[in-house]
Amino acid sequence: MKMKREDVRNVAIIAHVDHGKTTLVDALLRQSGIFRENQELVERVMDSNDIERERGITILSKNTAVHYKDTKINIIDTPGHADFGGEVERVLKLVNGVILVVDAYEGVMPQTKFVLRKALELGLSVVTCINKIDRPEARPEEVEEEVLELLMDLDASEEQLDCPFLYASAKGGFAKTSLDAENVDMAPLFQTVIDRIPCPEGDPEASTQLLISTIDFNEYVGRIGVGKVDNGKIKVNQECVIVNHHEPDKFRKVKVGKLYEYEGLNKVEVQEASIGSIVAISGIADIHIGDTLCAVENPEAIPFQKISEPTIAMNFMVNDSPLAGQEGKFITSRHIRERLFRELNTDVSLRVEETDSADCFKVSGRGELHLSVLIENMRREGFEFAVSKAEVLYHFDDRNRKLEPMEIAYIDVPEEFTGAVIQKLTGRKGELQGMSPANGGYTRLEFSIPSRGLIGYRGEFMTDTKGNGIMNTAFDGYAPFKGEISYRKSGSLIAYESGESITYGLFNAQERGTLFIGAGVKVYSGMVIGQNPKAEDIEINVCKTKKLTNTRSSSADESLKLTTPKEMSLEQSLDFIDTDELLEITPVSLRIRKKILDPTMRKRSTSNKKSLG
Repeated sequence: MKMKREDVRNVAIIAHVDHGKTTLVDALLRQSGIFRENQELVERVMDSNDIERERGITILSKNTAVHYKDTKINIIDTPGHADFGGEVERVLKLVNGVILVVDAYEGVMPQTKFVLRKALELGLSVVTCINKIDRPEARPEEVEEEVLELLMDLDASEEQLDCPFLYASAKGGFAKTSLDAENVDMAPLFQTVIDRIPCPEGDPEASTQLLISTIDFNEYVGRIGVGKVDNGKIKVNQECVIVNHHEPDKFRKVKVGKLYEYEGLNKVEVQEASIGSIVAISGIADIHIGDTLCAVENPEAIPFQKISEPTIAMNFMVNDSPLAGQEGKFITSRHIRERLFRELNTDVSLRVEETDSADCFKVSGRGELHLSVLIENMRREGFEFAVSKAEVLYHFDDRNRKLEPMEIAYIDVPEEFTGAVIQKLTGRKGELQGMSPANGGYTRLEFSIPSRGLIGYRGEFMTDTKGNGIMNTAFDGYAPFKGEISYRKSGSLIAYESGESITYGLFNAQERGTLFIGAGVKVYSGMVIGQNPKAEDIEINVCKTKKLTNTRSSSADESLKLTTPKEMSLEQSLDFIDTDELLEITPVSLRIRKKILDPTMRKRSTSNKKSLG
């Protein structure tokens, strides 16, 4: 007998990147009385990972819970970035409704569409929150129209179209039901969630059924499964079986170790939980997303959407450069292997495969950002390794035709840069699908482009638009291979010998192109020390000193003026490297190098390729 659980609401917050989801959760937490009056709070309390804080993006979905009047509201903050779409798809299975957050100036953006489509397909109720209405250039009425148009485009049901709109400033800590209301807190949003988001339903007398939607990981207790109790109750020490909708043969008896519910930002131990509760379960090794925990006498799996496949891959390998092992703490293949396989505990969109070489692992993910966040995390933990250029993963159809992943790229640029962007993207096999005026003198371009056409493009895009362009992409399925793309029109400046870079050598080198290093830097033969504007690679001796027969004073060296070297970030370096290069990553340095360091072997390999090509 199905029953509604009136004292609980389960809701996810969805939005495009940077529209204010995490700040909104902050405001709800602060006003729900979770924290003591005098407790010091950090901004964006839900972004717990360092990289999330620095980049201002949410990577992993987070659970929290607040109480409003007599109702417990479980809130899940989801990522807004396309590369972490796998996270969004899964957590929506936990909730009965979503709060769609839209920026009052930017309006509906590509990722808004992506996350909203997922919510509507699952039949979830929607509450729209137009955020940042206190921005000087806010246009809430127009944005409301855009959201309604989007709902119609996505074939929302009558009920979903009738969604309530609230106007808020997450930063200011207020929400209101109409623009002219005089409200100073979040009470209207709390009340709307209770009134308009359905309460969870289930049969409390039936046997236990709980779908695992997220995995957490803790060094002390191992894997922690997070899910919602769909039917029955779950208790500590209960005997259960694990089954899986996509793996009919799976049937494993397990015992529930500890059970937790969320209160504010903490997990609180409980002895049992009933329908509608979102719980975390520890003590079950090898528990996976998509597993259903059931009572032994009635093992029935809950259907679950398959996680999106990765579209891009990179090789992670042991660093074998002449400077290897000098700056990192974890440098062996065993260290790298353990760390990559540990990442699989929490990141379900990632794949790690062993290769023919024991020192190299193929790592596949949803996009460049997805993999660069993993690289950055490993680097901060003291790992030293090298990675190859990202390459896309091809599929083959029944007729053995090669298919490649495609993206829809939405680009907002000031009008004067549209020509440069169109020219570059068409050169990378992009097709212009639409062009329309956007806010503030910008033009919106919509391209269909192979995923590999976007590899290494973001840096160029920022240069071509003088930092004023905004690019968003969404995965758009597989299509027949579009032909070869030449990634880089420029060549590399390569160090000719090992040693330390000297002003005299660099002074001569800087006439040939843009340098990445200054004086006093350790270099080795085959290391890339700059960019040549022409297409060929040039070898340069940057360790060269003046001949001693030269009678001028040594102080003349000091008068040589070096231009400031171009410092490359991790993303820029990953964008820059070509297919015959690697990026050497240590906690201290990023070095670009040729895969083959020896100049003679390198030339032989290039001429062989040309003769074969």
